[in-house]
Amino acid sequence: MRLIQQNPDIHAYLASSEAIDHWHPVVQETSGTLWSSHADAYSYAEAAFEFVRDTVPHSADSGDPRVAWRASDVLATRNGICYAKAHALVALLRAQGILGALCYQRLADDDGANPVVHGLVALRLPGSTRWSRLDPRGNKPGVDARFDLDQERLAFPVRPELGEIDHPELYAAPHPAVLKALQESADRSRLLRSLPTAL
Repeated sequence: MRLIQQNPDIHAYLASSEAIDHWHPVVQETSGTLWSSHADAYSYAEAAFEFVRDTVPHSADSGDPRVAWRASDVLATRNGICYAKAHALVALLRAQGILGALCYQRLADDDGANPVVHGLVALRLPGSTRWSRLDPRGNKPGVDARFDLDQERLAFPVRPELGEIDHPELYAAPHPAVLKALQESADRSRLLRSLPTAL
């Protein structure tokens, strides 16, 4: 699949925002700690991916009722749904000058019912012209997402026969439908009822 920058300005994929707040002390401290033991872009990106994947439980797995959506809050509370975990990873990438984008899939149950938008990330290392998608959702039985910039190892490969879709767009900021669901949900149960079903 050919990935498409939604914003032609490459600098947009290094920018900070309310959700991707890589200037925040929590993000800076986490980034600095990871960089101190992984002093090149590739190994840092892998460490940041594994940190978010493995140390920030997905709230659907942990049962945590809190809704975090700012990258700094996700890292501080160690809690978040897929979108929030994607925000945290993109912030950690951008904090060290690595281009980071948000991207999405439309997934469904095994019978094609209950479609929902799933969030993941793409990165582009310094000196590279190629974007690679990664999924920091968090592994569990049946889910084995890995850091691989050559061959995608996502949590959920799409099943087109069930109406699932890989959206090719690379977003510099969270999709408005995603951000609205996160910001307007007081707890995880309300968030799960308001997740976008399409972009």
